[in-house]
Amino acid sequence: MLQHRLLLLVLLMVSNFNIWSQASVQEYYAIGFYNVENLFDTIDNPMIWDEEFTPSGSKAWTKDKYNEKVANIASVISLIGRNQEIDGLSLLGLSEIENDTVIMDLISHPQLNSRNYGFVHHSSPDRRGIDVALVYDTTVFQVDQVVPYPVHMQFSDTSKVRRTRDVLLVSGRLDGLPLHITVNHWPSRSGGEKRSAVNRNIAATVNRRILDSLYTIDPEVRFVVMGDLNDDPDNASLVKHLRAARKLNKISGSEMYNPMSNLYNKGLGSNANRDRWSLFDQIVVSAPFVTNTQSGLQFIEARIFNKNFLIERKGKYKGYPKRTFDFDAYQSGFSDHLPVYMVIAKSVTD
Repeated sequence: MLQHRLLLLVLLMVSNFNIWSQASVQEYYAIGFYNVENLFDTIDNPMIWDEEFTPSGSKAWTKDKYNEKVANIASVISLIGRNQEIDGLSLLGLSEIENDTVIMDLISHPQLNSRNYGFVHHSSPDRRGIDVALVYDTTVFQVDQVVPYPVHMQFSDTSKVRRTRDVLLVSGRLDGLPLHITVNHWPSRSGGEKRSAVNRNIAATVNRRILDSLYTIDPEVRFVVMGDLNDDPDNASLVKHLRAARKLNKISGSEMYNPMSNLYNKGLGSNANRDRWSLFDQIVVSAPFVTNTQSGLQFIEARIFNKNFLIERKGKYKGYPKRTFDFDAYQSGFSDHLPVYMVIAKSVTD
């Protein structure tokens, strides 16, 4: 009898060791997006409308102000997503950057130059010259392909032509696992929300078509749409045209999941206007991030990086994001938008 008990004890110990040795360990990554509010250099580019961001322009945009802006933004980026399990951002989408020079100045700043960041930038046809870009940690992310997709806006006056930012698709591998990301800055609400909605719907449809084509190749595709979408999670561009479900239990077929909806429903936002918060800055993920829990990259959570130091404490913008400019008056702030980010995980077997 004693021998049987000892044998059983040994078997249990071996069994527990095997379970422990094959345990699934999570590796975490932070992926963010930040509209950095007109990050222009001080040099006049005759091909775009950037005259105001020069020393002689209306904003008196000097090298000192530019350097302070770069330092401010770098300090924010260095803090996003950092905790005991994550050493900051592995990937970061940017909007409202003028060119690759300002990105180089940003990632080479002392706050960020130890992170081994590289970047992908495409010069869009936007008349103001503001582009989107993707910054990535070269030690964990490898770029395989970059494709810009144009957004052809529509107007009631068919003779009117206005160019906007392209949708930037970056396909690569995060720690060896396939990942596709689009960085977006959808058309603004200039002229009114309803009147301009058609152009954001078009931008959403561009993203939807990219995802649909990826799904035909890989039904388990990990696809991320991030950007300043100039719409909230409940607008038609997200719900109808991108087909981004706002609740996990409502996902069906090839729909996406919009984790920003939970934050929006709590009254949280990334930008404010006329005493109202909006959540225009969003990160949306394809269904396999949340429906396939057995393999591949998994969605964990989404957040708004709304630290106190990013919020204005006085004046007419009290409670709003601490911006760089009040029209032409320099405010020495960060951006009129707050960054957003999500945490994803990779399961690793020990």
